[in-house]
Amino acid sequence: MGRLNHAASRVHTHATQILQNTRHTYPPPWLAAIQTTPPSEKLVRPVLKRTQKPGKRSSRIFQPVNITYEEDKLRWEYFNDHPWELARPRVVLESDGRDREKWDWSVELDVALNRPRMRSKDPFGRTGLAWEMVMEKQAARPLNGEAVIQRQHHLLTHTSLTPAAAYDKARKELYRIRHFRETERRVAREEAQAVGAFFGPGPLEIGMKLEDKAYENWKEWAIKETAALKQIQGSAYTGVGTEEAEEEMTPDFVEESPEELELVKESLPGSRKGQEARGGAAIHP
Repeated sequence: MGRLNHAASRVHTHATQILQNTRHTYPPPWLAAIQTTPPSEKLVRPVLKRTQKPGKRSSRIFQPVNITYEEDKLRWEYFNDHPWELARPRVVLESDGRDREKWDWSVELDVALNRPRMRSKDPFGRTGLAWEMVMEKQAARPLNGEAVIQRQHHLLTHTSLTPAAAYDKARKELYRIRHFRETERRVAREEAQAVGAFFGPGPLEIGMKLEDKAYENWKEWAIKETAALKQIQGSAYTGVGTEEAEEEMTPDFVEESPEELELVKESLPGSRKGQEARGGAAIHP
């Protein structure tokens, strides 16, 4: 398997050897033609040489290359400074999977708080109508740690800000909008409670109650197991309950008379003489 068959190219050699051994007296008519026009192609596989010395480290040409992005370093910096950011719930549902193409990261994260007054412009030169057009497209943009990273990357690539300045600018924009929203929710809750609204426990309170209940159940089980373990350890030293256990472990068929014990007393395994071989070979091969 896997080797070339050179029998066809060696027909003239074989025919010559047969004639020399006088097996056939007359040569075949095609022998002269094969001798004058031999096969022009050399059907021999060349020996492949090693391109590297034995023991040399193999090449990594067929290994996959590590995929890195420009935002990876920015993500590490942000999430290292904000470890609890990953604990926030996130909505990953998208309509067509191309929502990221709609977001304009040149717009600041706290653009919702910068609505210009009547007949005036915001610090970026937008009028009220232009601000409404921006909010119509960018209002659904998620405001989380990834938004800070994309905003910082845009500032680094399209402005002359340093990495530290771009990071501080994007981070403070997120802090400002989050602080405003948390204050808005807290005020709305207080106003609702002032008119008689009642809010049940939140997810954190429910989780704490479940943890407390599980801890109390484990505490009762641990107390019972500790008491049972102490009782077992105490019975091992006092001898309580050991006699019944020994009776259960002793088999009923072991009944030996004193005369039988006297006969085999000197050939016990623990004695100097050792156990005698009876009914078999003294030494096993």
